[in-house]
Amino acid sequence: MRRQRVTDRTTGDVLGEWTPEGPLPGPAGEPPALVFGLDHGALEVVVDGWRFELVVDDAERAALRDRATSARAAASVDGPLDIRAIIPGRVASVGVVAGDAVTAGSRLLAVEAMKMENDVRAPRDGVVERVAVAAGETVDLGDLLVTMR
Repeated sequence: MRRQRVTDRTTGDVLGEWTPEGPLPGPAGEPPALVFGLDHGALEVVVDGWRFELVVDDAERAALRDRATSARAAASVDGPLDIRAIIPGRVASVGVVAGDAVTAGSRLLAVEAMKMENDVRAPRDGVVERVAVAAGETVDLGDLLVTMR
């Protein structure tokens, strides 16, 4: 059986891991808890009138999610950031030029694919260092679109 990780849903603190066929983690001799099921692996636990929301997840999946989250946080630091095409298509419009200051979520350009426009937005605050495409150009998966600093 796979290991499970228990996380406090409010704070995000990892409370422990256990194998489902083994005993639940926690101090011995604790009073019994009332457990109510919530959604997507979440549990509501009431101990001595105190209510806790916990998330029970596969430990390997939780570790993978932690690595992905820390990689995303590391990417949000200063330094050059290449923004690449995540779908092939045609550049419908470009909304920035080199030297423009942008904030996280700002629209950089739009790529048209399958008759739909997909906005490409800034993942963080920064300054556009280079715009590698122009309106009307065709891009493939992974092509460089914009470089930010």
